Amino acid sequence: MQAIIESQPKNWTFPFFTIWTGQSISLFGSSLVQFALVWWLTRETGSATILAMATLLSMLPKIMLGAFVGTLIDRWNRRLVLIFSDAGIALSTVGLIILFVTGYVQVWHIYAIMLIRSLGETFHFPTMQASTTLMVPEKHLSRVAGINQTLQGLVNVAAPPLGAVLISLLATELVLSIDILTASLAVIPLLFIPIPQPERLQESGSVESIQTSFWQDLREGFEYVVSWPGLMAVLALAIIVNFLLSPAGALSPILVTRHFGGGAIELGWLESSWGFGVIAGGLLLSVWGGFKKKIITSLLGIIGIGLGILVVGLAPANLFSLAIIGLFISGSMNPIANGPLMALLQTKVRPDMQGRVMALTMSAASAMMPISLMIAGPISDRLGIRVWYWFGGVTCLLIGMAAFFVPAIINIENKNEDDISNPAMVMAEGLAD
Repeated sequence: MQAIIESQPKNWTFPFFTIWTGQSISLFGSSLVQFALVWWLTRETGSATILAMATLLSMLPKIMLGAFVGTLIDRWNRRLVLIFSDAGIALSTVGLIILFVTGYVQVWHIYAIMLIRSLGETFHFPTMQASTTLMVPEKHLSRVAGINQTLQGLVNVAAPPLGAVLISLLATELVLSIDILTASLAVIPLLFIPIPQPERLQESGSVESIQTSFWQDLREGFEYVVSWPGLMAVLALAIIVNFLLSPAGALSPILVTRHFGGGAIELGWLESSWGFGVIAGGLLLSVWGGFKKKIITSLLGIIGIGLGILVVGLAPANLFSLAIIGLFISGSMNPIANGPLMALLQTKVRPDMQGRVMALTMSAASAMMPISLMIAGPISDRLGIRVWYWFGGVTCLLIGMAAFFVPAIINIENKNEDDISNPAMVMAEGLAD
């Protein structure tokens, strides 16, 4: 890892942020397209089942293919992966525009495009995160993560209303065409700015000189994760938190209507409070950078998220403003929890393993959403909508506090690459802890 850091140029900001800016613009364009597609399905069918199916299809590649995609990312040229991911998503939009212009578009076409776009995103996200490690000095990774979280919050706040305005003024195919422009702005910098490739290492620590098969690399990725107790514990923590909190967003419309007696305006305020919280937390992290020990910052963020969700659940029917405050707290803690955790993975995971580890993390986290919704829905219908907010908030809060007393988690940043070169030794250390 030290060799990678030393090879980074002193003027890293220009190449990295040039690529980052193009990718950020493309992300905003993709959000507009996503809004347009969901609105078209809503307007044309009015079917909750169709909307649910579209959501499921958009998650399937991340859930089913994460481990395989991560292996390919670590084998392929990462700059080319980003180029083909962005270009592939844009080409799928071109096909959809043609269908809209000719009047042949059908629901199954939307499904197919959502599946293709999700596959592109499954390649894109872990590749960009793994590439960031090779372009940004370690001391700035937490701040860059905070900037990314701020961007996500801005997209969440701005894309839906702008999409609604555009869809009311323009034909759907014209709104979709924005994605072509924004995708080109993401691809053009990648044609001229190189992204460093990680060296493939053997267990001995030497540079790998022989070719390995795809399946060997896939197995090596799983063994790498399993052989590191601290990484396994952090991944388990992330999976549990996603399981607890995923239903909060999906159940918010019912919370607004059934408990607070509100409507679309109140729901908009609630969702916006989350987005503004993410922006605030992202800005704080980008300026502050978090504590020197990144895991402490993340655990405090998890506790804060749980506290915010609990406040939402405890808000009485006549205090809707308290729910807004609670969701703002939860949103602002989201970057504090996720940003340093991502920076930790970028810092401690071997560069030639990061594609696999990032993709496995994304896959596991995505898998929790349908599972938790299947459980939270019936529970909320039977026991009341606020019960899951109470349960999720309290459990998240307690898990965050308990993690401070788990040696494998709190000491994860003390591990060096040499510590995980021998899986048996690491497992023994984990048991000794």
